[in-house]
Amino acid sequence: MKNLALRGFRLIFGTIMFAFGIVLTVNANVGYAPWDVFHAGLSRTIGISFGQASIITGVVVVTIVTVAGEKIGIGTLVSMLVTGLLIDLIFYLGIIPVASSLVVGLVMLAIGIFVLSAGTYYYMRSAFGAGPRDNLMVVLNRKTRLPIGVCRSLVELIVTLAGWLMGGMVGIGTLISVVAIGFCIQLTFALFKFKASEVEHETVVQTYRNFRSCLKK
Repeated sequence: MKNLALRGFRLIFGTIMFAFGIVLTVNANVGYAPWDVFHAGLSRTIGISFGQASIITGVVVVTIVTVAGEKIGIGTLVSMLVTGLLIDLIFYLGIIPVASSLVVGLVMLAIGIFVLSAGTYYYMRSAFGAGPRDNLMVVLNRKTRLPIGVCRSLVELIVTLAGWLMGGMVGIGTLISVVAIGFCIQLTFALFKFKASEVEHETVVQTYRNFRSCLKK
């Protein structure tokens, strides 16, 4: 039960960090990070909130990675649903100000990218199932054998173009993020000696069985 609780903490902590990282990069106001360009474009196109756009995107990506053979776990569902809700909540509370200058914006962007990377590490380390977008990164890594950072950057480039075509804000921060997010994730994983493609994520059913097993001990 103690190990399960620790993994649960990692999942929740990582998800919270990920949501804060996204809001930091958005409020940096120097151009949204790639997935956020897409979320903003989708939000603008169909008239929903940023967080709702994130959830809808997550549902679509989960469908794709499931077809590709990736496991779907509690962590996948938490990332898909809770991250979007947390993003909307953080925006609503206004606890992260919008950058007032380019220099401040670039600093916020850099901090946001590292927070995102750390959040990704923690909730993937929980092995409850990677988030939808990270599952997509892992699928590409397994299929192509390209470095995890390169796979992430390729995905970011594609979604940035799609988001820009829908009206998402692209700027110098976007260009930095396309390269920096993949690099920072690869650096973070290397520092923690963590190999995402080797993690055996639990399915929802496996987690339920483990939880019941712990209760019987």
